[in-house]
Amino acid sequence: MSYSVGQVAGFAGITVRTLHHYDEIGLLSPSARSHAGHRRYDDGDLDRLQQILFYRELGFPLDQVATLLDDPETDPREHLRRQHELLTSRIAELQKMAEAVEHAMEAKKMGINLTPEERFEVFGDNDPEQYAEETEARWGDTDAYKESQRRAARYTKADWQRMQDQNADWGRRYDALMSEGEPADGERAMDLAEEHRRHIHDWFYPCDHRMHTCLGDMYVADERFTAFYDAIRPGMAAHLRDAIHANARRNGHTPEAG
Repeated sequence: MSYSVGQVAGFAGITVRTLHHYDEIGLLSPSARSHAGHRRYDDGDLDRLQQILFYRELGFPLDQVATLLDDPETDPREHLRRQHELLTSRIAELQKMAEAVEHAMEAKKMGINLTPEERFEVFGDNDPEQYAEETEARWGDTDAYKESQRRAARYTKADWQRMQDQNADWGRRYDALMSEGEPADGERAMDLAEEHRRHIHDWFYPCDHRMHTCLGDMYVADERFTAFYDAIRPGMAAHLRDAIHANARRNGHTPEAG
C-alpha cells in the first residue's frame, strides 16, 4: 500500500511543503511515483519519517538527522536504544524544569511579589515567609488565611513599606506607654490594642475581638511571637496580650460569650 503526499502530511501532522523539502534534500525521498509523477510513500517511508520527526522533536538539525539515519553501522534496534536514552535524558530535563516552575509557583503563592532587593529593603533580615509552610499547614483551610493571601498578592513595594512604617510607629508608641507605667487595662494601652486589631483587620483579614484575643494568647504561648514583641521592649508580649483582652472586654467580648 502506498500513500499520497497529502495523506502522509495528514498522518504526521506536518505540511506538504515540509515533505517536499525533505525530498529535495534527500532526507526522505518517496519510494515510488504515480503514473502522473506524484510522490507515493510506502510503510518503510513512514517508518523513516517517524524517525526524522523524533530526532527533530529533540532538536537535532536536519543534517545530523540524515547522518544518524543513514549510518550503515546502525540497525533499527540501535535507533530504538538511542531514542530510549535521548527520551530518558529529556524526561530528566523536563522534570527539572517542572520543579523550577513549581518553586516559582510556590513563591507566587506566598503572596509577596517583591524582588529579592525589594524584599531586603522592606523587611531587612526579618523574612516574612520564614514560617510560611507552618502557617499554611495550621491555617491554610481557613477563610482568614485565604483572604490574607489574596490581599498580600495585590500589595506593592510601597504598600509593604507603608505597612512596615505603621508597625514601627505603633511599636514606638507602645514602648513609650510601657515606659510610663501604663497598665495593660489603661485607656491608652487598650486604644493601642484596638489599633493593633484594626491593623490586622485592614491589611490582612477580618479580625474581630474574639479572634484578636486568640492572637494575643498566641503571642505569649509561642516563643517566636514572644521574642518578636519582647525585642521591641521586654515584657511587651504579655502586656499586649493583657491589653488585647481588656480591650475586648471593653467592647463587650468575653471568652465565655464567644
